[in-house]
Amino acid sequence: MLTGKEKASYGLGAVGKDMVYMLSASYILYYFQDILGVSAAAMGVILLVARVFDAFNDPIMGVVVAKTKTRWGKFRPWLLIGTLTNAIILYLMFAAPPALDGAGLVAYAAVTYIMWGVTYTMMDIPYWSMIPAFTNGGKEREGLTTLARSCAGVGSAIISIATMIVVPLLGRTLGGAAPHELASRYPGSQWQELTGFKFFTLGVSVLFIVFTLIMCLSIKEKSSVDMKTASVKDMFKALVQNDQAMTVVVTIVVINVALYITSNLVIYFFKYDLGGTTWNDSYALFNMVGGGTQILAMMLLYPFLRNLLKLNNIKIFYVSISMSVIGYVALLVMATVGVSSVVPFLIPGVLVMASAGVNNVIITVFLANTVDYGDLKNGRRDESVIFSMQTFVVKLASGISAFIASIALSVLNLKQNAGEGITSNIDFSLGVAAGSKMGLRIVMTLVPIIVLICGALVFKAKFILNDAKVAEISEELKARHKKEA
Repeated sequence: MLTGKEKASYGLGAVGKDMVYMLSASYILYYFQDILGVSAAAMGVILLVARVFDAFNDPIMGVVVAKTKTRWGKFRPWLLIGTLTNAIILYLMFAAPPALDGAGLVAYAAVTYIMWGVTYTMMDIPYWSMIPAFTNGGKEREGLTTLARSCAGVGSAIISIATMIVVPLLGRTLGGAAPHELASRYPGSQWQELTGFKFFTLGVSVLFIVFTLIMCLSIKEKSSVDMKTASVKDMFKALVQNDQAMTVVVTIVVINVALYITSNLVIYFFKYDLGGTTWNDSYALFNMVGGGTQILAMMLLYPFLRNLLKLNNIKIFYVSISMSVIGYVALLVMATVGVSSVVPFLIPGVLVMASAGVNNVIITVFLANTVDYGDLKNGRRDESVIFSMQTFVVKLASGISAFIASIALSVLNLKQNAGEGITSNIDFSLGVAAGSKMGLRIVMTLVPIIVLICGALVFKAKFILNDAKVAEISEELKARHKKEA
Protein backbone atom coordinates (compact mmCIF):
# COMPACT_ATOMS: atom_id res chain seq x y z
CA MET A 1 0.00 0.00 0.00
CA LEU A 2 1.24 3.48 -0.85
CA THR A 3 1.81 5.83 2.08
CA GLY A 4 0.11 9.21 2.38
CA LYS A 5 3.40 10.95 1.54
CA GLU A 6 3.80 8.90 -1.63
CA LYS A 7 0.23 9.56 -2.70
CA ALA A 8 0.62 13.30 -2.12
CA SER A 9 3.89 13.47 -4.07
CA TYR A 10 2.39 11.40 -6.88
CA GLY A 11 -0.50 13.86 -7.08
CA LEU A 12 1.93 16.79 -7.10
CA GLY A 13 3.63 15.26 -10.12
CA ALA A 14 0.28 15.21 -11.89
CA VAL A 15 -0.23 18.91 -11.15
CA GLY A 16 3.04 19.87 -12.86
CA LYS A 17 2.56 17.45 -15.73
CA ASP A 18 -0.86 18.73 -16.68
CA MET A 19 0.14 22.36 -16.24
CA VAL A 20 2.60 22.02 -19.11
CA TYR A 21 0.18 19.93 -21.16
CA MET A 22 -2.69 22.39 -20.85
CA LEU A 23 -0.44 25.34 -21.68
CA SER A 24 0.60 23.64 -24.90
CA ALA A 25 -2.80 22.22 -25.82
CA SER A 26 -4.79 25.40 -25.21
CA TYR A 27 -2.44 28.21 -26.24
CA ILE A 28 0.04 26.97 -28.86
CA LEU A 29 -2.36 27.77 -31.72
CA TYR A 30 -3.22 31.18 -30.28
CA TYR A 31 0.45 32.03 -29.63
CA PHE A 32 1.77 31.25 -33.11
CA GLN A 33 -1.33 32.13 -35.15
CA ASP A 34 -2.89 35.15 -33.46
CA ILE A 35 0.23 36.73 -31.94
CA LEU A 36 3.16 35.81 -34.18
CA GLY A 37 1.19 35.67 -37.41
CA VAL A 38 1.79 32.10 -38.61
CA SER A 39 -1.07 31.14 -40.89
CA ALA A 40 -3.80 29.05 -39.29
CA ALA A 41 -3.55 26.47 -42.10
CA ALA A 42 0.19 26.03 -41.52
CA MET A 43 -0.34 25.58 -37.79
CA GLY A 44 -3.05 23.01 -38.45
CA VAL A 45 -0.70 20.96 -40.60
CA ILE A 46 2.11 21.21 -38.03
CA LEU A 47 -0.09 20.07 -35.15
CA LEU A 48 -1.51 17.15 -37.12
CA VAL A 49 1.86 15.99 -38.52
CA ALA A 50 3.27 15.99 -34.98
CA ARG A 51 0.57 13.55 -33.96
CA VAL A 52 1.32 11.26 -36.91
CA PHE A 53 4.94 11.23 -35.74
CA ASP A 54 3.72 10.31 -32.26
CA ALA A 55 1.94 7.29 -33.71
CA PHE A 56 5.38 5.75 -34.12
CA ASN A 57 7.19 7.35 -31.20
CA ASP A 58 4.73 6.81 -28.35
CA PRO A 59 4.21 3.03 -28.57
CA ILE A 60 7.95 2.49 -28.95
CA MET A 61 8.51 4.55 -25.82
CA GLY A 62 6.11 2.24 -24.00
CA VAL A 63 8.31 -0.72 -24.89
CA VAL A 64 11.45 1.16 -23.86
CA VAL A 65 9.96 1.84 -20.42
CA ALA A 66 8.92 -1.82 -20.06
CA LYS A 67 12.49 -2.94 -20.84
CA THR A 68 14.19 -0.44 -18.53
CA LYS A 69 16.10 -1.84 -15.55
CA THR A 70 18.23 0.48 -13.42
CA ARG A 71 19.30 0.78 -9.80
CA TRP A 72 16.81 3.67 -9.51
CA GLY A 73 13.94 1.59 -10.86
CA LYS A 74 11.96 1.33 -14.06
CA PHE A 75 10.00 4.57 -14.03
CA ARG A 76 11.88 7.32 -12.20
CA PRO A 77 14.81 7.69 -14.64
CA TRP A 78 12.43 8.40 -17.51
CA LEU A 79 10.29 10.68 -15.37
CA LEU A 80 13.32 12.85 -14.62
CA ILE A 81 14.79 12.80 -18.12
CA GLY A 82 11.43 13.51 -19.74
CA THR A 83 10.57 16.32 -17.33
CA LEU A 84 13.87 18.17 -17.69
CA THR A 85 13.92 18.02 -21.49
CA ASN A 86 10.22 18.80 -21.83
CA ALA A 87 10.47 21.85 -19.58
CA ILE A 88 13.32 23.24 -21.70
CA ILE A 89 11.47 22.63 -24.97
CA LEU A 90 8.26 24.13 -23.57
CA TYR A 91 10.08 27.34 -22.71
CA LEU A 92 11.74 27.52 -26.13
CA MET A 93 8.40 26.92 -27.82
CA PHE A 94 6.81 29.94 -26.14
CA ALA A 95 9.95 32.07 -26.47
CA ALA A 96 10.20 32.15 -30.25
CA PRO A 97 12.89 34.56 -31.53
CA PRO A 98 10.87 37.68 -32.41
CA ALA A 99 13.00 38.39 -35.49
CA LEU A 100 11.88 35.15 -37.16
CA ASP A 101 9.15 35.35 -39.77
CA GLY A 102 7.85 33.47 -42.78
CA ALA A 103 9.31 30.02 -43.40
CA GLY A 104 11.77 30.36 -40.52
CA LEU A 105 8.98 30.91 -37.99
CA VAL A 106 6.96 28.00 -39.38
CA ALA A 107 10.02 25.73 -39.14
CA TYR A 108 10.66 26.87 -35.55
CA ALA A 109 7.07 26.12 -34.57
CA ALA A 110 7.22 22.70 -36.21
CA VAL A 111 10.53 21.60 -34.66
CA THR A 112 9.78 22.79 -31.13
CA TYR A 113 6.25 21.37 -31.10
CA ILE A 114 7.33 17.94 -32.37
CA MET A 115 10.19 17.83 -29.84
CA TRP A 116 7.78 18.87 -27.11
CA GLY A 117 5.59 15.88 -27.94
CA VAL A 118 8.55 13.48 -27.89
CA THR A 119 9.84 14.67 -24.53
CA TYR A 120 6.38 14.78 -22.97
CA THR A 121 5.95 11.12 -23.87
CA MET A 122 9.17 10.27 -22.03
CA MET A 123 7.64 11.23 -18.71
CA ASP A 124 3.92 10.73 -19.26
CA ILE A 125 4.07 7.02 -20.06
CA PRO A 126 6.03 5.97 -16.95
CA TYR A 127 3.88 8.27 -14.81
CA TRP A 128 0.59 6.57 -15.66
CA SER A 129 2.16 3.11 -15.88
CA MET A 130 2.69 3.27 -12.12
CA ILE A 131 -1.03 2.95 -11.41
CA PRO A 132 -1.64 -0.69 -12.35
CA ALA A 133 1.90 -1.61 -11.29
CA PHE A 134 1.39 -0.23 -7.76
CA THR A 135 -2.19 -1.34 -7.16
CA ASN A 136 -4.18 -4.56 -7.15
CA GLY A 137 -7.36 -3.24 -8.76
CA GLY A 138 -10.72 -2.37 -7.30
CA LYS A 139 -11.03 0.39 -4.70
CA GLU A 140 -7.27 0.81 -4.25
CA ARG A 141 -6.75 1.49 -7.94
CA GLU A 142 -9.78 3.75 -8.18
CA GLY A 143 -8.54 5.73 -5.17
CA LEU A 144 -5.08 6.37 -6.62
CA THR A 145 -6.53 7.09 -10.06
CA THR A 146 -9.03 9.55 -8.61
CA LEU A 147 -6.24 11.31 -6.71
CA ALA A 148 -3.96 11.52 -9.74
CA ARG A 149 -6.69 12.70 -12.10
CA SER A 150 -7.96 15.20 -9.55
CA CYS A 151 -4.47 16.63 -9.18
CA ALA A 152 -4.04 16.64 -12.96
CA GLY A 153 -7.27 18.60 -13.17
CA VAL A 154 -5.85 21.07 -10.66
CA GLY A 155 -2.84 21.55 -12.93
CA SER A 156 -5.06 22.10 -15.96
CA ALA A 157 -7.30 24.46 -14.03
CA ILE A 158 -4.34 26.52 -12.82
CA ILE A 159 -3.33 27.17 -16.43
CA SER A 160 -6.91 27.85 -17.52
CA ILE A 161 -7.39 30.34 -14.72
CA ALA A 162 -4.00 32.02 -14.59
CA THR A 163 -2.68 32.28 -18.14
CA MET A 164 -4.66 35.23 -19.47
CA ILE A 165 -4.45 37.00 -16.12
CA VAL A 166 -0.71 36.60 -15.51
CA VAL A 167 0.48 36.97 -19.13
CA PRO A 168 -0.79 40.57 -19.49
CA LEU A 169 0.57 41.45 -16.04
CA LEU A 170 4.03 40.09 -16.85
CA GLY A 171 3.91 41.74 -20.26
CA ARG A 172 3.17 45.17 -18.80
CA THR A 173 5.77 44.74 -16.06
CA LEU A 174 8.64 43.21 -18.02
CA GLY A 175 7.83 43.88 -21.65
CA GLY A 176 8.70 47.51 -22.16
CA ALA A 177 8.99 48.59 -25.78
CA ALA A 178 10.14 46.45 -28.68
CA PRO A 179 13.66 47.01 -30.06
CA HIS A 180 13.78 49.65 -32.76
CA GLU A 181 14.22 47.14 -35.57
CA LEU A 182 11.10 45.21 -34.44
CA ALA A 183 8.93 48.13 -33.37
CA SER A 184 6.90 48.21 -36.58
CA ARG A 185 6.12 44.50 -36.33
CA TYR A 186 5.41 44.38 -32.57
CA PRO A 187 4.18 47.83 -31.56
CA GLY A 188 3.12 48.43 -27.98
CA SER A 189 0.95 45.79 -26.41
CA GLN A 190 1.76 43.04 -28.90
CA TRP A 191 5.40 43.04 -27.75
CA GLN A 192 4.18 42.90 -24.17
CA GLU A 193 2.07 39.88 -25.01
CA LEU A 194 5.09 38.03 -26.39
CA THR A 195 7.10 38.90 -23.30
CA GLY A 196 4.30 37.83 -20.98
CA PHE A 197 4.02 34.37 -22.54
CA LYS A 198 7.79 33.87 -22.40
CA PHE A 199 8.12 34.59 -18.68
CA PHE A 200 4.89 32.83 -17.75
CA THR A 201 6.12 29.69 -19.50
CA LEU A 202 9.45 29.95 -17.70
CA GLY A 203 7.66 29.91 -14.36
CA VAL A 204 5.51 26.93 -15.34
CA SER A 205 8.59 25.02 -16.54
CA VAL A 206 10.42 25.56 -13.25
CA LEU A 207 7.43 24.38 -11.21
CA PHE A 208 7.14 21.32 -13.44
CA ILE A 209 10.74 20.31 -12.68
CA VAL A 210 10.39 20.94 -8.94
CA PHE A 211 7.15 18.94 -8.63
CA THR A 212 8.53 15.95 -10.53
CA LEU A 213 11.74 15.98 -8.50
CA ILE A 214 9.73 15.90 -5.26
CA MET A 215 7.71 12.97 -6.58
CA CYS A 216 10.76 10.96 -7.66
CA LEU A 217 12.49 11.52 -4.32
CA SER A 218 9.37 10.54 -2.33
CA ILE A 219 8.20 7.43 -4.16
CA LYS A 220 10.05 4.14 -3.92
CA GLU A 221 9.15 1.82 -6.75
CA LYS A 222 7.54 -1.30 -5.39
CA SER A 223 5.66 -2.80 -8.31
CA SER A 224 3.67 -5.87 -7.36
CA VAL A 225 3.95 -7.32 -10.84
CA ASP A 226 6.83 -8.42 -13.02
CA MET A 227 6.22 -6.42 -16.18
CA LYS A 228 7.15 -8.45 -19.23
CA THR A 229 8.75 -6.78 -22.21
CA ALA A 230 7.52 -7.03 -25.77
CA SER A 231 8.77 -6.36 -29.25
CA VAL A 232 7.04 -3.68 -31.30
CA LYS A 233 5.30 -6.43 -33.25
CA ASP A 234 4.12 -8.14 -30.06
CA MET A 235 3.01 -4.80 -28.69
CA PHE A 236 0.69 -3.99 -31.58
CA LYS A 237 -0.58 -7.55 -31.52
CA ALA A 238 -1.37 -7.27 -27.81
CA LEU A 239 -3.25 -4.01 -28.33
CA VAL A 240 -5.30 -5.42 -31.19
CA GLN A 241 -6.12 -8.50 -29.12
CA ASN A 242 -7.23 -6.36 -26.15
CA ASP A 243 -10.56 -5.21 -27.55
CA GLN A 244 -11.46 -3.38 -24.33
CA ALA A 245 -8.26 -1.32 -24.40
CA MET A 246 -8.98 -0.34 -27.98
CA THR A 247 -12.54 0.65 -27.06
CA VAL A 248 -11.27 2.90 -24.28
CA VAL A 249 -8.66 4.36 -26.64
CA VAL A 250 -11.39 5.37 -29.09
CA THR A 251 -13.41 6.84 -26.23
CA ILE A 252 -10.43 8.90 -25.03
CA VAL A 253 -9.95 10.31 -28.53
CA VAL A 254 -13.62 11.23 -28.84
CA ILE A 255 -13.92 12.94 -25.45
CA ASN A 256 -10.72 14.92 -25.87
CA VAL A 257 -11.38 15.96 -29.47
CA ALA A 258 -14.68 17.49 -28.37
CA LEU A 259 -13.15 19.24 -25.35
CA TYR A 260 -10.05 20.52 -27.16
CA ILE A 261 -12.02 21.93 -30.07
CA THR A 262 -13.81 24.10 -27.54
CA SER A 263 -10.70 24.96 -25.53
CA ASN A 264 -8.88 26.06 -28.70
CA LEU A 265 -11.73 28.23 -29.93
CA VAL A 266 -13.29 29.66 -26.77
CA ILE A 267 -10.64 32.39 -26.54
CA TYR A 268 -11.56 33.47 -30.08
CA PHE A 269 -15.24 33.41 -29.11
CA PHE A 270 -14.65 35.86 -26.27
CA LYS A 271 -12.30 38.01 -28.33
CA TYR A 272 -14.08 38.19 -31.71
CA ASP A 273 -17.72 37.23 -30.98
CA LEU A 274 -18.76 38.23 -27.46
CA GLY A 275 -16.21 41.04 -27.75
CA GLY A 276 -16.05 44.20 -25.69
CA THR A 277 -13.01 46.12 -24.54
CA THR A 278 -12.76 43.90 -21.45
CA TRP A 279 -13.04 40.58 -23.30
CA ASN A 280 -9.89 39.32 -21.58
CA ASP A 281 -11.45 39.76 -18.13
CA SER A 282 -14.57 37.89 -19.26
CA TYR A 283 -12.45 35.07 -20.66
CA ALA A 284 -10.44 34.85 -17.44
CA LEU A 285 -13.63 34.68 -15.35
CA PHE A 286 -15.07 31.97 -17.59
CA ASN A 287 -11.88 29.91 -17.26
CA MET A 288 -11.70 30.49 -13.52
CA VAL A 289 -15.20 29.15 -12.95
CA GLY A 290 -14.70 26.31 -15.43
CA GLY A 291 -11.35 25.30 -13.95
CA GLY A 292 -12.75 25.34 -10.42
CA THR A 293 -15.72 23.27 -11.56
CA GLN A 294 -13.41 20.69 -13.12
CA ILE A 295 -11.54 20.26 -9.85
CA LEU A 296 -14.72 20.00 -7.78
CA ALA A 297 -16.21 17.50 -10.22
CA MET A 298 -13.24 15.18 -9.73
CA MET A 299 -13.07 15.60 -5.99
CA LEU A 300 -16.78 15.82 -5.14
CA LEU A 301 -19.11 15.05 -8.06
CA TYR A 302 -17.52 11.74 -9.07
CA PRO A 303 -17.41 10.42 -5.47
CA PHE A 304 -21.00 11.64 -4.99
CA LEU A 305 -22.22 9.74 -8.05
CA ARG A 306 -20.11 6.70 -7.26
CA ASN A 307 -20.43 6.36 -3.49
CA LEU A 308 -23.64 8.13 -2.48
CA LEU A 309 -25.85 7.52 -5.50
CA LYS A 310 -24.22 4.09 -5.99
CA LEU A 311 -23.96 4.49 -9.76
CA ASN A 312 -21.57 2.19 -11.54
CA ASN A 313 -18.80 3.72 -13.65
CA ILE A 314 -20.54 3.07 -16.95
CA LYS A 315 -23.68 4.92 -15.85
CA ILE A 316 -21.55 7.78 -14.55
CA PHE A 317 -19.90 7.96 -17.97
CA TYR A 318 -23.26 8.40 -19.71
CA VAL A 319 -24.35 11.01 -17.16
CA SER A 320 -21.13 12.91 -17.84
CA ILE A 321 -21.57 12.81 -21.63
CA SER A 322 -25.17 14.04 -21.27
CA MET A 323 -24.02 16.98 -19.14
CA SER A 324 -21.52 17.99 -21.80
CA VAL A 325 -24.06 17.82 -24.63
CA ILE A 326 -26.55 19.93 -22.65
CA GLY A 327 -23.81 22.46 -21.97
CA TYR A 328 -22.90 22.78 -25.64
CA VAL A 329 -26.53 23.21 -26.66
CA ALA A 330 -27.01 25.94 -24.04
CA LEU A 331 -23.83 27.70 -25.19
CA LEU A 332 -24.99 27.73 -28.82
CA VAL A 333 -28.47 28.98 -27.94
CA MET A 334 -27.16 31.79 -25.73
CA ALA A 335 -24.67 32.96 -28.34
CA THR A 336 -27.26 32.81 -31.13
CA VAL A 337 -29.94 34.81 -29.30
CA GLY A 338 -27.41 37.54 -28.53
CA VAL A 339 -26.56 37.13 -24.86
CA SER A 340 -23.84 39.72 -24.28
CA SER A 341 -22.89 39.21 -20.61
CA VAL A 342 -20.38 36.59 -19.56
CA VAL A 343 -22.40 35.52 -16.49
CA PRO A 344 -25.05 33.40 -18.31
CA PHE A 345 -22.26 31.65 -20.24
CA LEU A 346 -20.89 30.38 -16.95
CA ILE A 347 -23.78 27.86 -16.80
CA PRO A 348 -22.84 25.89 -19.95
CA GLY A 349 -19.19 26.32 -18.98
CA VAL A 350 -19.87 24.62 -15.65
CA LEU A 351 -21.68 21.72 -17.34
CA VAL A 352 -18.95 21.09 -19.90
CA MET A 353 -16.09 21.36 -17.42
CA ALA A 354 -17.86 19.24 -14.78
CA SER A 355 -18.18 16.58 -17.45
CA ALA A 356 -14.48 16.93 -18.28
CA GLY A 357 -13.57 16.50 -14.61
CA VAL A 358 -15.60 13.33 -14.18
CA ASN A 359 -14.28 11.93 -17.45
CA ASN A 360 -10.68 12.55 -16.35
CA VAL A 361 -11.19 10.11 -13.50
CA ILE A 362 -13.41 7.54 -15.08
CA ILE A 363 -11.51 7.05 -18.33
CA THR A 364 -8.27 6.29 -16.50
CA VAL A 365 -10.12 3.78 -14.32
CA PHE A 366 -11.46 2.13 -17.46
CA LEU A 367 -8.00 2.02 -19.04
CA ALA A 368 -6.33 0.62 -15.91
CA ASN A 369 -8.96 -2.13 -15.77
CA THR A 370 -8.13 -3.17 -19.32
CA VAL A 371 -4.65 -4.12 -18.07
CA ASP A 372 -6.19 -6.84 -15.89
CA TYR A 373 -8.49 -7.82 -18.75
CA GLY A 374 -5.50 -8.22 -21.07
CA ASP A 375 -3.62 -10.21 -18.42
CA LEU A 376 -6.50 -12.66 -18.10
CA LYS A 377 -7.23 -12.90 -21.82
CA ASN A 378 -3.72 -12.86 -23.29
CA GLY A 379 -1.58 -13.99 -20.36
CA ARG A 380 0.51 -10.83 -20.10
CA ARG A 381 0.37 -7.45 -18.40
CA ASP A 382 1.22 -4.58 -20.75
CA GLU A 383 0.93 -1.54 -18.50
CA SER A 384 3.44 0.63 -20.33
CA VAL A 385 2.17 -0.45 -23.73
CA ILE A 386 -1.46 0.30 -22.95
CA PHE A 387 -0.73 3.55 -21.13
CA SER A 388 1.52 4.66 -23.96
CA MET A 389 -1.62 4.53 -26.08
CA GLN A 390 -3.32 6.90 -23.61
CA THR A 391 -0.49 9.38 -24.07
CA PHE A 392 -0.65 9.05 -27.83
CA VAL A 393 -4.42 9.28 -28.22
CA VAL A 394 -4.71 12.33 -25.94
CA LYS A 395 -2.08 14.08 -28.04
CA LEU A 396 -3.76 12.77 -31.20
CA ALA A 397 -7.01 14.30 -30.01
CA SER A 398 -5.29 17.63 -29.38
CA GLY A 399 -3.79 17.50 -32.88
CA ILE A 400 -7.09 16.66 -34.57
CA SER A 401 -8.96 19.33 -32.63
CA ALA A 402 -6.27 21.95 -33.30
CA PHE A 403 -6.37 21.08 -37.00
CA ILE A 404 -10.16 21.50 -37.05
CA ALA A 405 -9.87 24.77 -35.13
CA SER A 406 -7.12 26.11 -37.38
CA ILE A 407 -9.08 25.34 -40.55
CA ALA A 408 -12.10 27.07 -39.04
CA LEU A 409 -10.02 30.13 -38.14
CA SER A 410 -8.56 30.23 -41.63
CA VAL A 411 -11.98 30.03 -43.30
CA LEU A 412 -13.57 32.49 -40.88
CA ASN A 413 -10.57 34.86 -41.13
CA LEU A 414 -10.34 35.53 -37.40
CA LYS A 415 -7.00 37.14 -36.52
CA GLN A 416 -5.90 40.30 -34.71
CA ASN A 417 -4.26 43.11 -36.66
CA ALA A 418 -0.63 44.09 -36.08
CA GLY A 419 -0.15 45.94 -32.83
CA GLU A 420 -3.43 44.88 -31.27
CA GLY A 421 -2.52 42.76 -28.26
CA ILE A 422 -4.48 41.52 -25.29
CA THR A 423 -3.82 44.69 -23.32
CA SER A 424 -5.24 46.99 -26.01
CA ASN A 425 -8.44 48.83 -25.20
CA ILE A 426 -10.05 47.56 -28.40
CA ASP A 427 -13.32 45.78 -29.16
CA PHE A 428 -12.10 43.12 -31.59
CA SER A 429 -15.65 41.97 -32.39
CA LEU A 430 -16.42 45.16 -34.28
CA GLY A 431 -16.22 44.58 -38.00
CA VAL A 432 -16.35 40.76 -37.74
CA ALA A 433 -19.01 39.45 -40.12
CA ALA A 434 -22.12 37.86 -38.62
CA GLY A 435 -21.50 34.76 -40.72
CA SER A 436 -18.00 34.37 -39.26
CA LYS A 437 -19.37 34.63 -35.73
CA MET A 438 -22.05 32.03 -36.43
CA GLY A 439 -19.53 29.72 -38.04
CA LEU A 440 -17.33 29.95 -34.94
CA ARG A 441 -20.27 29.07 -32.68
CA ILE A 442 -21.17 26.04 -34.78
CA VAL A 443 -17.64 24.64 -34.87
CA MET A 444 -17.16 25.01 -31.10
CA THR A 445 -20.55 23.50 -30.14
CA LEU A 446 -22.26 21.37 -32.79
CA VAL A 447 -19.10 19.60 -33.93
CA PRO A 448 -18.24 18.47 -30.35
CA ILE A 449 -21.84 17.30 -29.84
CA ILE A 450 -21.70 15.11 -32.96
CA VAL A 451 -18.33 13.69 -31.93
CA LEU A 452 -19.54 12.88 -28.40
CA ILE A 453 -22.71 11.14 -29.56
CA CYS A 454 -20.80 8.97 -32.04
CA GLY A 455 -18.27 8.05 -29.36
CA ALA A 456 -20.98 7.15 -26.83
CA LEU A 457 -22.62 4.84 -29.35
CA VAL A 458 -19.33 3.02 -30.01
CA PHE A 459 -18.67 2.72 -26.29
CA LYS A 460 -22.15 1.30 -25.63
CA ALA A 461 -21.71 -1.32 -28.34
CA LYS A 462 -18.22 -2.50 -27.40
CA PHE A 463 -17.40 -1.96 -23.71
CA ILE A 464 -18.08 -4.85 -21.30
CA LEU A 465 -15.94 -4.08 -18.22
CA ASN A 466 -18.68 -3.18 -15.75
CA ASP A 467 -18.07 -3.41 -12.00
CA ALA A 468 -19.13 -7.05 -11.78
CA LYS A 469 -16.87 -8.05 -14.65
CA VAL A 470 -13.89 -6.21 -13.15
CA ALA A 471 -14.41 -7.98 -9.80
CA GLU A 472 -14.70 -11.32 -11.58
CA ILE A 473 -11.46 -10.74 -13.49
CA SER A 474 -9.65 -9.69 -10.30
CA GLU A 475 -10.68 -12.90 -8.52
CA GLU A 476 -9.66 -15.07 -11.46
CA LEU A 477 -6.26 -13.41 -11.60
CA LYS A 478 -5.72 -13.88 -7.87
CA ALA A 479 -6.60 -17.55 -8.18
CA ARG A 480 -4.25 -17.99 -11.15
CA HIS A 481 -1.36 -16.20 -9.46
CA LYS A 482 -1.89 -18.25 -6.29
CA LYS A 483 -1.82 -21.45 -8.32
CA GLU A 484 1.34 -20.37 -10.18
CA ALA A 485 3.05 -19.52 -6.87
